[in-house]
Amino acid sequence: MTHLLDLDHWQEIRVALVRNRTRTLLTAFGVFWGIFLLMVMLGSGSGLRKGVLKGFADSATNSFFIWTQRTQKPYAGMPAGRTIRLANADVVAIREKVPEAEVVAPRNQLRGFGGGNNVSRGRKTGAFSVMGDYPEIRKIQSLRIDAGRFLNPIDVAESRKVAVIGTRVRELLFARGEEPIGESIVIAGVYFQVVGVFASPQTGDAAERDAQTLFVPFTTFQRAFNYGDRVGWLAVISRLDVPASVAEEKVLALLRSRHKVAPDDLRAFGHFNLEEEYAKIQGLFSGIRILVWLVGVGTLAAGVIGVSNIMLIIVKERTKEIGIRRALGARPSAIVSQIVSESVILTSLAGYLGLVAGIALVVAIGRLLPPGGAGMFLDPDVGVGEALQALAILVGAGVLAGLGPARRALAVSPTVALRTE
Repeated sequence: MTHLLDLDHWQEIRVALVRNRTRTLLTAFGVFWGIFLLMVMLGSGSGLRKGVLKGFADSATNSFFIWTQRTQKPYAGMPAGRTIRLANADVVAIREKVPEAEVVAPRNQLRGFGGGNNVSRGRKTGAFSVMGDYPEIRKIQSLRIDAGRFLNPIDVAESRKVAVIGTRVRELLFARGEEPIGESIVIAGVYFQVVGVFASPQTGDAAERDAQTLFVPFTTFQRAFNYGDRVGWLAVISRLDVPASVAEEKVLALLRSRHKVAPDDLRAFGHFNLEEEYAKIQGLFSGIRILVWLVGVGTLAAGVIGVSNIMLIIVKERTKEIGIRRALGARPSAIVSQIVSESVILTSLAGYLGLVAGIALVVAIGRLLPPGGAGMFLDPDVGVGEALQALAILVGAGVLAGLGPARRALAVSPTVALRTE
């Protein structure tokens, strides 16, 4: 190990590498490009992953949603093709008989899912989504209150005619700088008092939809718009210690029993499990990360092969020198160390520059993005752990690239080497 502290040792490495600068630079570029590409792909994958998962960050990932469709099979004297309707009694039954369901929030939307409704204030009107909800909906759908408050249990218990409006609703129905809290608006011919303004923490289309939405108490919704005891669909959060899929199956089984639906009629109720979708997305990005590493390491391997080849050439060019050193009693370990050191230095230096350049590009892209990201791309970065792994791979690759040429050097007979021109 003492030769590693010898300045002459490092001077020999420098001379060997700069002897043919063009060849050295071209070989180093292969390693540089491999690690640069790996860093950029890791950063891009990180940005894409954050952008996609941001849509889940503001929602309860252990939630699921259930709505009714048409029965596909006859059962208990009932024909196929029957329309099912959820009611308030179903909500009570789920809360009593499915302890795995921590939160059960019935929901209604005026004129059905995606329907736009005429909302007015004086001469100003707009078509917005009107939702009937319980306060618990905020545990499932994250909302940021900009002014006033959200719905509370008293609003529901007393069926108060109050509304919480989105930012776009405020912009269209109220003048700039006008305070909407306490003012009245008309929804489908019914007067409501504005008690709050909310904004969506999401981005893109989801944020735009939220901005054009109004929330009113669920009980008020049923009475004001003549919905009786009808429920449009259910939003449910499972207990943290219970998989959402387990709670979902129990709720579906209970609803099939209550509405006389065949146990194997899987299309009578539509359902969407956010926990399962979240797991699928996580799995997808885990696969993408593995693929990125495979591509990056493969590209880096091509550069390392180039380093190994150039070391073989260097060994061949220095055959006579190696023979002389061995004839003078140089230890095999010193010769191996010389060749491997040259390989490690070349690989590590080129790789380090590629790593720094790749991370710098990722950081630059992140700073150029608007706040909140661009579409499904948000805050790309390369983790410290990933950078350290890349450095470890570089050093290991340098050692491997030098071992083959080093063994070739040791296989040269001093007598034969001294005859080499």
